[in-house]
Amino acid sequence: MSKIRKMRVALLFSLVVLTLFACSDSEVGDVSLGVFTTKDIKIDALQDPLISGVTCHISSIEANLDLADPSDSSIACRQTGEITQAMLVNIDKSASGEVVFKKSKSIFFKNMKVRRIYDAKAQTLMYVSYSTKETSGSYKHSLSTVPLWGTDAYNSPVLAN
Repeated sequence: MSKIRKMRVALLFSLVVLTLFACSDSEVGDVSLGVFTTKDIKIDALQDPLISGVTCHISSIEANLDLADPSDSSIACRQTGEITQAMLVNIDKSASGEVVFKKSKSIFFKNMKVRRIYDAKAQTLMYVSYSTKETSGSYKHSLSTVPLWGTDAYNSPVLAN
């Protein structure tokens, strides 16, 4: 086998492997940004592992032939099922919350994470998506909230006399 043919086979194999790793079980949308670019908008659906009545849709850019994807992302979370008081018992209620989703965005340790934070006073679940690597002087992030009003998890405020 000639050296050029070996290189072509290796390149084809690499592209196949990259394509397989780029596919995600959670991907629900893929928007091409045009004919002359290798970048696409990928949309993932994430069901919160502890609050099964919440689904978040996260959009981000994937640069198919680059070593790192852009850090920008957008998130929208909604109540898509029942949310109960029993579900809230198991979540981290600290000010920093807990990571509920993580996706690699680079071979150089850059990740996109989604963190759930509980606002007890407003009785709201907050979901923030963010990049773990600074880009252009900023850590890119986006926030969405899911109020518990109207769910079984909502505690009616006690009225003082």
